[in-house]
Amino acid sequence: MSNVLYDLPGPKARLRNRVLGVVSAIGIVALLVYIVLRFNDTGQFESIKWQQFQYAAIQQQLLDGYLTTLRAAGVAAVLALIFGAVLAAGRLSEHGYFTAPTTFIVELFRAIPLLVLIFFAYYGPIQLGYKVGPFWPLVIGLTLYNGAVLAEIFRAGVLSVAKGQSEAAYALGMRKTQVMMSILLPQAIRAMLPAIVSQLVVLLKDTALGFIIQLPELLYVGKQIGGRLPFGLPYVPSYLIVAAIYIGTCGLLSAFAFWLQKRLIGGKKPKKTAAPVPLPADTGAGSSAVL
Repeated sequence: MSNVLYDLPGPKARLRNRVLGVVSAIGIVALLVYIVLRFNDTGQFESIKWQQFQYAAIQQQLLDGYLTTLRAAGVAAVLALIFGAVLAAGRLSEHGYFTAPTTFIVELFRAIPLLVLIFFAYYGPIQLGYKVGPFWPLVIGLTLYNGAVLAEIFRAGVLSVAKGQSEAAYALGMRKTQVMMSILLPQAIRAMLPAIVSQLVVLLKDTALGFIIQLPELLYVGKQIGGRLPFGLPYVPSYLIVAAIYIGTCGLLSAFAFWLQKRLIGGKKPKKTAAPVPLPADTGAGSSAVL
């Protein structure tokens, strides 16, 4: 028995994999227990460090930071998808005056670190005498970087469709735009969806870089809450709560993507049809009559 990419493991390999899996799970659990015990020894679970989180004002601060994070991620995701689609269309073009500049833009923004793009978008206008808020520089940096990455995902997804699909469409007299919109994209989306969602999850997490330019997003609010001396500088409890919010949001996004991919790939189940009724056997008289 073999798989597409590798030979399926035999009995000894399966046993070895199970043992390695159990040992790894025990190691991860032991590490988590050690971290919890260290937190407990350093007083991170004392009631005074968690007391402020029961106040409505603190909860509202966390909610406002979370909504700012979602707003920045939502705007950047939409703009990045549009920017990536435009760049991918340019890279897939058969004309060099479209392919060359779009290839340069994609490679440029993929090579520049995201934090550098955010600094350029934030401090560049300030050096020119224009005062800007921290929201749009973060969105611009996320759009440029993730749009370039999504452009490659779109291009790879379209190229993954069998070449015979487009050749058959061209043989029917369809134009290139019709082939792209009606033939290639519907099939490519199924292949691209996991990578697109993974990149959008990365985009959501990268909004945390907004705290460097003092955008009041979730991580920035968590840092402010954790730096309050009357509650014992509860940095660890604050960051644990922020991490739980990020993990829950990314988990929901991944679950939605899995459900959507399952719907797109599975489609509607075919309806069951009744079994055909067998015809009666021909008799000799009937056969002679037909003849």
